[in-house]
Amino acid sequence: MTDATDQVLADRSQPLFGSGYSRMPERFFARVVPQPVASPRLLAFNRPLAVELGMDLEGADEETLGALFAGNALAPGCESIAAAYAGHQFGHFVPQLGDGRAVLLGEVRDRAGQYREIQLKGSGPTPFSRGGDGRAALGPVLREYLVSEAMHAFGIPTTRALAAVASGEIVIRDQPLPGAILTRVAASHVRVGTFEFFAARGDVEGLGLLAEHVMGRHFAQAREATRPPLALLQAVIDRQAMLVARWMHVGFVHGVMNTDNTSVCGETIDYGPCAFLDHYDPAAVFSSIDRLGRYAYANQPQIMTWNLARFAESLLPLIDPRPETAVELANEALADFTPRFEVCWLDGMRRKLGFSTDRQEDALLVNDWLGLLHRYELDFTLSFRALCDLADEAGGDARARALFARAPQFDRWASTWRARLAAEPTVARQRAAAMRRVNPALIPRNHQIERAIEAAVSRDDLSVFTGLAIALSRPFEGGAADQEYMRPPLPQERVLRTFCGT
Repeated sequence: MTDATDQVLADRSQPLFGSGYSRMPERFFARVVPQPVASPRLLAFNRPLAVELGMDLEGADEETLGALFAGNALAPGCESIAAAYAGHQFGHFVPQLGDGRAVLLGEVRDRAGQYREIQLKGSGPTPFSRGGDGRAALGPVLREYLVSEAMHAFGIPTTRALAAVASGEIVIRDQPLPGAILTRVAASHVRVGTFEFFAARGDVEGLGLLAEHVMGRHFAQAREATRPPLALLQAVIDRQAMLVARWMHVGFVHGVMNTDNTSVCGETIDYGPCAFLDHYDPAAVFSSIDRLGRYAYANQPQIMTWNLARFAESLLPLIDPRPETAVELANEALADFTPRFEVCWLDGMRRKLGFSTDRQEDALLVNDWLGLLHRYELDFTLSFRALCDLADEAGGDARARALFARAPQFDRWASTWRARLAAEPTVARQRAAAMRRVNPALIPRNHQIERAIEAAVSRDDLSVFTGLAIALSRPFEGGAADQEYMRPPLPQERVLRTFCGT
């Protein structure tokens, strides 16, 4: 840390970070200091997010920001920790995982009054590293930055990317790669696996303290219920149903929906081998480690149900001291997930097709549409976006017609769709505008992300990353400047496998 950096941080009138999770008992975490890196260099800084968080960094130059977000400089108020948690990974329980390459710096209260945690990923080994180096390679850092910020632009609950810093060091994976550190922002980093950690140890006191912490931060109404732990379970079920439905609406495949990657506050977390659909395929799997398709696109609602069942099991001692009663109440709560998901999913699909009212036949119309996309391998994002043009007027856009020329049964489906649109109270132009607000013109496509990573890793060229990040910050516009980012991959550009960042 330079004298100038030290002075900028020392001159602050108030601490940059407050304590939050670090006030929990010592068995909840390990106290860790980020391991300094050789020559930190700021690659990206999300200044609008910093303003939203109320972080006073206006006078900080790139050198100071690089040192701060590499962990080389610890700001006042920082009590850095690595959290303990367990988790089911591909269905197999691992009793201790924890933050193996992440350090929680502390929390801030944003301008809306909400608590937000600030975490470094790739900041060196912790007691939970299990022999790993605790570092991150540049590629996965850029991937998470791009995808998490795109998810935010879609309006989907997610962790956010505040900064990306090159470490100036090499990390060894299958090959030597440039290292980097991501600064991640989350409402909370508590996971289903965090509850499993204490449940597996029979630590009912720890479970109670954890539940109180989560309710105090994110589910205040649950604390007022007759059975607060049961109300907590119900609230988490509700949020996860909405979250997974919204993933499905944009063709997102998480890729590694382990319980340690399931945030209890309902944010998308841990963008490892994630991907977005190009052509629509319910069985799509991109993760190189998901060899049996456990976390395929269409399986995500069922997997979330499974994960929530593990959460419910962990809460049983808190729900009721009588095991049979606790199980009965938990099962009743879990039974709500599927109908809640289906309502959220269908409501979102209605909006994507231009419907503002509900009709019984809508589910069949949606499923027939998805069947067309699957049968003719049509691009998921572009097909929905093309419907926006066709909803403007009967003739529609020439590009949209060209897209559906590959699907000879489209006209038959479109006739039914237009008859359904005619029953809507809005006019065509209003409907099309509403559809464009929920159907993105561009998504973080695999081949575009890989192109950005390749330029950064091989040529130290961040211009491709920066251009893509700017385009993804306005995914519903689809202007002339974004045409290249909207383009689906050519056959030789398709990325069929994505990899975990570790």
